[in-house]
Amino acid sequence: MNAFHLLSELTVFVLAVFVGLEVISKVPATLHTPLMSATNAIHGIVLVGALLVAVVATPTLGPVLSVLVVFLASLNVFGGYVVTGRMLAMFKARPAPPPKPASTEAAKP
Repeated sequence: MNAFHLLSELTVFVLAVFVGLEVISKVPATLHTPLMSATNAIHGIVLVGALLVAVVATPTLGPVLSVLVVFLASLNVFGGYVVTGRMLAMFKARPAPPPKPASTEAAKP
């Protein structure tokens, strides 16, 4: 890999970080959960990409890093679904409390 290729990849990464921070900072709190739910699909694509990289990894350090990346991508996907499920459960209607039994104090002599 030549220095120009590495520099261009680092430039794309830094620009992606800045664009991501700018986009996420403009999201209001009420839209955070739907946005997180929608990005779980993107995290699933990251997981598939990590699995594909793990298949073609070179035998030096590639397999170790591939397992680590697949593990972290899996945590991101499953954690996102757990948090989204909890947030959506907060908006479900609560069941009505059972009626209180009638008082027997008035019937006593």
